[in-house]
Amino acid sequence: MVASVQTNATSLGGDFTERAERALKSGRPDEVSDAELERVMTAAIRLYAAKVESENSSVRPVAPESVTPTDIVVTVSALIRNAGLNLWDVSMWFNRMKR
Repeated sequence: MVASVQTNATSLGGDFTERAERALKSGRPDEVSDAELERVMTAAIRLYAAKVESENSSVRPVAPESVTPTDIVVTVSALIRNAGLNLWDVSMWFNRMKR
């Protein structure tokens, strides 16, 4: 039973990840629709926040060796704008999780 659960957990997000990696490798990010990307990112962000809040843990949000600083800044900037926040708002939260 444990192997079955582990296999399902391993494949969770696998289809999306494979499609995203193919799209990036081919230089055609539009192969993944904006709606599909929004749906996956929304779920991932909500789950990440819930895990950090409930477990008070420092779960890594990304594999740092797999993204560039530009990837992070572009994404974070879009999230901040989308949420209607500004850098002052973010600065209040920035050190909140450090203990």
